[in-house]
Amino acid sequence: MSDNTAAQSEPVLSYTLILPAGTDAKLFYPKLLRLQEEDPQLRISWNGLKKTISIQLMGAIQKEIIKKLIEERFDVSVEFDAGHIMYRETIANTVEGVGHFEPLRHYAEVHLILEPLAQGSGLVFETTCSEDELDRNWQRLILTHLAEKKHIGVLTGSPITDMKITLAAGKAHIKHTEGGDFRQATYRAVRQGLMQAESVLLEPWYAFTVTLPPEMLGRAMSDIKSMGGEFGSPDQSGALVKFTGAAPVAEMNGYYEEVIAYSKGRGTLSVRPNGYRPCRNAQSVIDEFSYSPEADIDNTPDSVFCAHGGGINIRWNEVKENMHLESVLKEREKKTRESTEAVHRTFSIDERELEAIMEREFGPIKRPEYGCSEERDAEYRQAETQQKQKYIIVDGYNLIFSWPELKHIAEDDMDLARERLMDILSNYAGYTKTETVLVFDGYRNLGSTGSKDGRVNINVVFTADGETADNYIERIANDIGKNYSVRVVTSDNLIRLSALRSGILRVSSKEFQAEAEDTMKSIAELLKRTNDRAHLTRIIDGKQ
Repeated sequence: MSDNTAAQSEPVLSYTLILPAGTDAKLFYPKLLRLQEEDPQLRISWNGLKKTISIQLMGAIQKEIIKKLIEERFDVSVEFDAGHIMYRETIANTVEGVGHFEPLRHYAEVHLILEPLAQGSGLVFETTCSEDELDRNWQRLILTHLAEKKHIGVLTGSPITDMKITLAAGKAHIKHTEGGDFRQATYRAVRQGLMQAESVLLEPWYAFTVTLPPEMLGRAMSDIKSMGGEFGSPDQSGALVKFTGAAPVAEMNGYYEEVIAYSKGRGTLSVRPNGYRPCRNAQSVIDEFSYSPEADIDNTPDSVFCAHGGGINIRWNEVKENMHLESVLKEREKKTRESTEAVHRTFSIDERELEAIMEREFGPIKRPEYGCSEERDAEYRQAETQQKQKYIIVDGYNLIFSWPELKHIAEDDMDLARERLMDILSNYAGYTKTETVLVFDGYRNLGSTGSKDGRVNINVVFTADGETADNYIERIANDIGKNYSVRVVTSDNLIRLSALRSGILRVSSKEFQAEAEDTMKSIAELLKRTNDRAHLTRIIDGKQ
């Protein structure tokens, strides 16, 4: 169940409508709702506390269009305030939120697991709760309550995004539970989880296109750079140049008028929403909002428990001491820890067994070493006497699509991208003396029996039809896995969990890219020194 509809096209700026003197804002608001009915993309809202009307818009151009439309339809000339940025919030760690609602003759308890998702994922709602513990109808009701409300964060009160919220446990009373009880418990569980989490403030970005005379290109690029934005190479289009990129909305707000001014009307700027990224000046924005989550009684993180015949309010940080169900996350972490410890206690194989496993998988081992310097080779021989053989298992496609250079190659020729990765790993393996297994996912190749190729320095696997790279990596890692000698290179969540269960060290694709690039630089420096020495020797021999 996902709540990520039209996330990329939502307005990123909110303006307060300034009405002419003597105009009743509350009476005028229903008229504006007619415009929203005609154009559902409009976001018009009423602030009952401030008695003001707010409209969410994409920017200055749309603002002028709305002003003109209101004047034509209702014969009212309106203005807007300076507006403010529509921020979002997410979290950086996994937490368990608990909500309990138990005033007299009412009862509901909800446990939610809040986990961060990738940028642009929106909100995803799931359930892993057993129907033996909580009836299916109650579970559906809780998921409905999760989706029906725009939940807000605890930093600025901005809407939350990019996280998965999973119903992990819940409890109802056979007599006293009503539907509204689970609404209260669900809302409180979300807020209680957010209060514990490491929250992250997100700011909106624009994707932009700038078109202007060539002599003004330097000015525009300098402006974008000062905004903290990014852009690609410019393209010549007749007498004008065009370049595209992305930049924070907070910096680009008002830049349209600036482009028109300095280009004397010859330049243009068009923008569209480009998602959200971590806010660059988060603390100053948070300070400006001055939002207090505990003082927000409409979005309280506290729970209500029954005591002495009545309901009492329990603060969010004391809820877990009073909750009726056990912590799901704590129990999950305990099982994972016990499983890892069991692997460490029982899994022990020596180097001859490791060699036997590798020969069983890939045949006789033949690996000519990369030509290191004598000093470097001595260092490795000394290190090898002090530690076990190093093994690395690489999720091939995951690494290709995480490495910009390889991803670019793959867009035109996947075979070439695979060969390039094999070359990189071959050099890496030879230089670092690391036993390397490169796994490519072949489960979509119907009828494929898979293949294994013992190339120079590395072993390459294409899995068979019906077997994913995840499955193969898990199996081979479990065969040879020791947490101090085996690493799995992947950013895939499933393999990540498997690696943790096996006590194996996981390296993200981005981290390994940096490591491999450093190794290639070292190889290049080594070759240069070797060539320089050889050249010097030839010169000396020539002189002699």
